Amino acid sequence: MSRRQWWWWIAAAALTLGVAATAPTFPQEAPKAVEPQAPAAQAAQAAQEGERTVETILRQQEEILSGQRFSYDPAGRRDPFRSLFEELTVRKKGPRPKGVAGMLVSEVSLVGIVRDPSGGDVSLFMGSDNKGYFLRVGDEVYDATLISVDPKAGAVTFRQQVDDPRLIKPYRDVVKRLVPLEEDKANE
Repeated sequence: MSRRQWWWWIAAAALTLGVAATAPTFPQEAPKAVEPQAPAAQAAQAAQEGERTVETILRQQEEILSGQRFSYDPAGRRDPFRSLFEELTVRKKGPRPKGVAGMLVSEVSLVGIVRDPSGGDVSLFMGSDNKGYFLRVGDEVYDATLISVDPKAGAVTFRQQVDDPRLIKPYRDVVKRLVPLEEDKANE
């Protein structure tokens, strides 16, 4: 054997011993049998898990309130990342029918509310054709349905269907009043 081969064998043996010395050893453990727990122990364990869950929720709320995390609740507001220039259009097909069934909510105005002793209240509307129309809860105009009549407040509420996938709710509630509030006059 030459001197070169001798050193090569020593280096290989040293490398093998070095790798063997640094390698982790894993003892072989026998699998443990799962013992059935008593109902009291199960209840105690469930209570501890419940306490951990409550603590986690409280910690997350504290992080949100302290500004460490971010949370956004739209609460019915529009998406701030959508263009304001896009218009919502009425998406019903075909020509509008005659009468109040063919009028938009914005085209009718509340003139009066009549108390009907036999069954619900009746609201009187003036249409865009200068004719009067009586509507009850459940009656429809072209783009909305009358959902409530409140004679004490002198107001009615329409539920207008909005076919806009960007909105959270697929509808908008429109309130018509006998005597418009100052806020309503400013918005018109």
